[in-house]
Amino acid sequence: MIERRSDGARISPSVLNSDLTRLADSLRLLEQAGADFVHLDVMDGVFVPNISIGIPVVASVRAETRLPLDVHLMIDAPERYIAEFVAAGADILTVHVEATRHPHRALQMIRERGAKAGLALNPGTPVNHAIELLSLCDLVLVMSVNPGFGGQAFIASTIQRLERVRSAIRDGGHNTLVEVDGGVSTRNAGEIVAAGADILVAGTALFGASEGLVAAVEALRAASAIPP
Repeated sequence: MIERRSDGARISPSVLNSDLTRLADSLRLLEQAGADFVHLDVMDGVFVPNISIGIPVVASVRAETRLPLDVHLMIDAPERYIAEFVAAGADILTVHVEATRHPHRALQMIRERGAKAGLALNPGTPVNHAIELLSLCDLVLVMSVNPGFGGQAFIASTIQRLERVRSAIRDGGHNTLVEVDGGVSTRNAGEIVAAGADILVAGTALFGASEGLVAAVEALRAASAIPP
């Protein structure tokens, strides 16, 4: 089980928009900043209209950091590669419910291999698609942009979707955490956490921050703090 923080959200910086030629330096800064995870977006150019990193990069990141790897598979038929990504070092492996005909089996495969299992929902996918699978989900990733590219604006209706997912988790007595990915920043972090998010994924807001990566991570954590 992934533990919740009592003082706010966990931070999972996405390296998608980082300078990949200096990725090892960025990883050290994330450790210094106290980030909770490293978020790795894997895209195949089929499920989403972009191509990013694959198994070798995940393995390289695993060798360079002690932080848990939060690997988000935006790929068609992800069950084909679950064993390889877990072997490469994924601590959390998230698949899209829209990308597989057998999401139940895909989540089982992740857990059987010792990783935490996540289920992602695109903005247009009803949250009910996740409810029957909550017993197999260590986290549900609610996409707050259409997946494929960084730098997009947060979709406002995500707040209501978060509330519905959180309510289903609570009513079912599950320990599932809720993650949000897309357009997350210090401006909306408080509202997102209040709606039920446990983990915030942010890329552009952190790696593009003028104050630097460490200060940006600290600012996002402060913005997500739960009032006493």
